Amino acid sequence: MDYPQIVQYCFAGITVGSIYAIVGIGFNIIYNTTGIINFAQGEFLIVGAMTAISFSQFFPLPVAIGMAILITILLGGLVEITFIRQVRNASILRLIIITIGISILIREAMLHIWDEKVRFLPYFTGTDTSTVTVLGAHISPQVLWVLGVCAVIVLGLTLFFKYTLTGRAMRACADDRMAARLCGINDRWMVTLSFMLSAGIGAIAGCIISPIAQTQYDMGAPLAIKGFTAAILGGLGNSMAAVAAGLFLGLMEAFMVSQFDVAYKEAVSIVILLLILVFRPSGIFGRHEINVLRTM
Repeated sequence: MDYPQIVQYCFAGITVGSIYAIVGIGFNIIYNTTGIINFAQGEFLIVGAMTAISFSQFFPLPVAIGMAILITILLGGLVEITFIRQVRNASILRLIIITIGISILIREAMLHIWDEKVRFLPYFTGTDTSTVTVLGAHISPQVLWVLGVCAVIVLGLTLFFKYTLTGRAMRACADDRMAARLCGINDRWMVTLSFMLSAGIGAIAGCIISPIAQTQYDMGAPLAIKGFTAAILGGLGNSMAAVAAGLFLGLMEAFMVSQFDVAYKEAVSIVILLLILVFRPSGIFGRHEINVLRTM
């Protein structure tokens, strides 16, 4: 490969890797607060994108995206209140199985609402034939939107958890929910907020990737697997490590495509996930497991 091709594959890998990173962050937000893995996270991306696509037929694109994000945030809160909060004294395994059922339920609902057609949002800037030359490689302006929005999400979440009272309360629940409860923190609201926040950033990711990858009702599960791989690779609970792991996974897939048949691309995340689970379950940047109160 010549230099422009390498740059081209790097941008392709970083673009999809950024989406994997956001999905991984969504996993970590809920895991840190509840101790469970929400396998409906991929569906939040697709709900956000599909809703924005429907609204874009009647409203300007920014308004359509904003409304879609708001609806997905409300959906995340509704999922927690309806399915998670009602299950008391449940084991973590039981709650994880519930999220898998929620994922299937949301996916089937999307099938009935939007059918099997592939849909997509219009490009935020330019058209599908517009390109920007960077270091000799020709990339779509939408790629720059993906990278920019993902960077803003990561920065915004870092500032939120570090400097805001609500973010610190969520971190307190992650460290010790009983102690947080004794300090006057409404831990149940923190759990609901974690689902809403995770759903919201998932919807944003779904909207910005839709013009490039296009959107179909059943795309959530593969994205969830990739995001879960990024979360495990970085170490569950470590959102910044999930970003690095997501980018690494995206680059691995991009260069796998450059050397082998495209069919092998889907196997990359599964192989990495299995290797990490067998040889380093705490992840590359793993830390001690977070103690959370298991009683919901």
